[in-house]
Parts: sequence; C-alpha cells; structure tokens
Amino acid sequence: MQIKGQIVDIIARKIFPGQIEIHNKRIVRIDVLDHAPDRFILPGFIDSHVHIESSMVLPSRFAEVAVSHGTVGVVSDPHEIANVVGKEGVYFMIADGKKVPFHFFFGAPSCVPATAFDHAGAILGPDDVKELLLQKDIYFLSEMMNFPGVIYGQEDVMKKIEYARQVNKPVDGHAPGLSGDDLVQYLNAGISTDHEAYSLEEALEKIILGMFIQIREGSAALNFNALHPLIGKYPDQVMFCTDDCHPNDLMKGHINKMVIKAIELGYHLFDVLQAASFNPVMHYQLPIGMLQQNDFADFIVVESLKDFHLLETWIRGERVFENNSFTWKRPEVTAINNFSFRTINKGDIEIRSREKTHSIRVIQVLNNEIITKSITENISAVNGRIEGDTAKDVLKVVMVNRYADKKPAVGFVKGFGLKKGAIGSSIAHDSHNLIALGTNDEAILEVLNSLMNTGGGIAVTSGHQGLSLPLAVAGLMSIDSVAETADKYEKLDQMAHHLGSQLQAPFMTLAFLSLLVIPELKIGDDGLFDVSKFSYTSLFDE
Repeated sequence: MQIKGQIVDIIARKIFPGQIEIHNKRIVRIDVLDHAPDRFILPGFIDSHVHIESSMVLPSRFAEVAVSHGTVGVVSDPHEIANVVGKEGVYFMIADGKKVPFHFFFGAPSCVPATAFDHAGAILGPDDVKELLLQKDIYFLSEMMNFPGVIYGQEDVMKKIEYARQVNKPVDGHAPGLSGDDLVQYLNAGISTDHEAYSLEEALEKIILGMFIQIREGSAALNFNALHPLIGKYPDQVMFCTDDCHPNDLMKGHINKMVIKAIELGYHLFDVLQAASFNPVMHYQLPIGMLQQNDFADFIVVESLKDFHLLETWIRGERVFENNSFTWKRPEVTAINNFSFRTINKGDIEIRSREKTHSIRVIQVLNNEIITKSITENISAVNGRIEGDTAKDVLKVVMVNRYADKKPAVGFVKGFGLKKGAIGSSIAHDSHNLIALGTNDEAILEVLNSLMNTGGGIAVTSGHQGLSLPLAVAGLMSIDSVAETADKYEKLDQMAHHLGSQLQAPFMTLAFLSLLVIPELKIGDDGLFDVSKFSYTSLFDE
C-alpha cells in the first residue's frame, strides 16, 4: 500500500513531497519525491485526557466520530464507570474499545470514590489499583484528585502512586488552584500532569516546576483562551485535551478545534502539532506512530494546514475514515449497571421551617467553569417550607444516593437561571448518584423518579412536559450512536435553556456540583461540602 502527499514531519519539523509505503501495519519506507498531490499527511491527533463516559456513548461509538475529526487515540480515565461498578467497569471499557480500530489508552482509576466523604457504587483500594496497573492494557495511574491525601501522605494514596512507580507508569494529576509548597509536595510525589489549571498564572507556576499542562477545551470547562500562550512559550510541556465532552460538542469537533484555533492565533505549526500528538505519545509512551519509518501507520490526510479539512484517517495501516464515514461495522454490546430502584417522596426532600427567613449557604456556579463559589443568601420560607427563590435565582438542589436507600441531601444553588421546572441526571461526578435541581419540589420529584424508573440518564421537566435520555450502561452511557445520543441530548439542552438557564452547558455544570475535590462549595450525598475545609458543613449560615 502506498500513499502520496505533502508529508508533515513533526520530528524533523519540515514538510516535503513524498510517498509512504505501508506493509503489515507499519510504514516500511518513506521516499522524497519531486512532486506529490497537494494534500497533507501528518500524525493523527491525540486527546491527552478524556473521560469517554462524558460523551454519553460507549468507546466503540465514540471512535466513530473521533476519527472523523482526525483523532487516532485518546488517553482515557475510566473512573466514571469505575465509581459505579468498580473494576468490572474498567475491563468493560477496555473490551469495548478493542472492538474497533482505534487507540484507547486507559488508566487505573486512582480515586474511587473521589474522597472518603463520597459514597459510590464501588471502592478501588490499593490492591485493586495494583491489579489494574499490572495489566498491559493499562497505561498510567489516572488523575490523583485527592491532592490533600498526597500532601499529607495518606497511606492508601501513597501506595497507589508507589505501585505506578514500580511498573514505570506515569501518574496523572488533578490540582485546581494548588500552588506554593503544597504544589511542590504534590509534584514531588511523582505526579507529572495537570488539566485543571484555569489561569495562566497558575499554569505557569506548574509548568516551571516541571509539570505537563493539558490545555482543556471541554463542554463545561473552556480553558484554551486563558492558557494558549503556553503553546508558544513552552511547546515541550503542553498537550491538548477535552476532559469532559458531551455528545453534541463531540459531533462538532475534537482536538482539531484546538489545533485550528492555535493556528489562527499565529502559533507555529510544529509547536501546535507537537501539543496535539507528539507530546502525549512521548509522555505516556504510547504505541502510536509519528509518521517515521518503522512506525505504526497512524496518520491523517487533510486538504490544508489551516482549516484541516479531513480526507482520510489511518490507524495501524488501515484506512478507517474516508468519504465522510468510518469504515467498520458497529459492534454489539450488553449493558451493565448498578442501581437501587425506589420512589422518592415529597417528605424526603422538604426543608421545613418555623422561621420566616434564613441565611443559607449557597453554591454559586460560574459559566464555562467547574469551580464554584460559596455565598450566602437570605431565603424566605413559604407555607413553612424553604424551596428557593427564583427572583434571586436560588434553586433547591437534591442529591440522592442511587446505590442505597438513604435520605436525600438538600442544598441550594445560584446561577442556573431556571424560571420553572427542573433538570436532573445520574451523571454526577464522581460517584454518580442522582442529582436534580428545580424551582419547586414537585418538579424536582418528577425528574428524580423519572431517573429512578429508567435506571439513570438525564431528565428535564417544565412541570407540564417532560423529556429524558435513558443511559443504559451504568447510568452514564447510551448504546446508541453519538449522532442519535447527541440529538436527544440537544433536545434536553434546548428545553433547559427554554426554562431559563443561561449556562452554556447546564447539564455538565449540574454534573460537577457534586465533585467534592473542586473548590469551593459542593453537595455530596451527606449534604453541603466545604472544599477548603475538606469537610461537610451546615446549610444554615446562622
């Protein structure tokens, strides 16, 4: 097999007319020609940090769209499904990914549950992590979110890191806002990456200390605009990632979106391509070809180096995308889940009060960010109950443990903008209990019980009309295609905006209200959680 074009050699940092000869999955010869077709052959793109589960589809379905954007591989942390069904979920993801011609490089989840304060569907202790790290299909220790555990030398946390070191596999970081001596201690433990930097100042401190910064452009967290100067200043220490990308956004683009943006901003082509492919391959020691002789034939063909319009994607010497379509047959799948079905009643989520007004702690969300603020608001009780105040944009939020019959936790959130109805989901990082918020208790109950009936998914109600997207696999993923899932999700997203939300990604923002390792105030299944104090706190600021 031979293919001709303008070859983009990111190792030698040059472009030349040439011909590639492919045999037995590898590039066996590269010839320089006097003339070649006016199309560009370059290494495929790699997402350096992604949770496939956030696309709401299986790995095999994710690949169908990823190859259409020039992505040939992803470095993926399967801790979402691991929080639901444990090691079985990790092996499920690996097995499904192997059904298609695409590179999935999974990690061993380091924080299941994310903290000792979470109650997930499974626990992965040090021995479980060690078992996973010993597998040839596991390439790294996934993001160490429990940074306080690292800083204070928590025994089980340090064991997991040590097991990764023993098998010479990198350890991914997760350290939003961490700086100074605490950051140094975190790095000294052997952690080498971070995708949570949301300011240039923060990223620069980390990168100067030796970390790789993964510039993130997902569905809720959009950090490219703040961090892109790193591409020109530190091209050897940056990578691109999406982290959490919903299906409708995946349909529109992937790593190619960041590549195009960076080129438009004037960054050097080879610096951009280094971040998009070479750096993750080197850092994680991935068996992906970089368009060199004897490499695996993993590359893409594009019309130009400006808009990167994709013509073909090749993986292991196989043309897997051409004529605007992937080339393989969609595999079958059997769903797995972990769910305790029951009915949530009005008394379960009511907050009764004899006082007319209360000062309460409220979670303040920020558009395009997964961090939150902790504020206080004066809320009046109506008919002896506190339900929120739409005039102040303060809504009730409820967290229900989906693995056990336990009383729901109730809090309040500001910034969603709903004027009526409620939204809810079983995607609630990282334990993936049920979470819902709304303008009144009746709407919240409707959404929660809809999720109970389907075994998880996403739901929205106006109070008169409801929509839902069932997610049969662990309450996280559909067995449908990305296009089908995206279409259903778009309808839910549109309805949430019709109900008043001004957030770019209301369901993604909702999903991160329960991540207890992201500042400042969150909600767990035991109540409000103060991340700065790393402990649960009272709803009432009195």
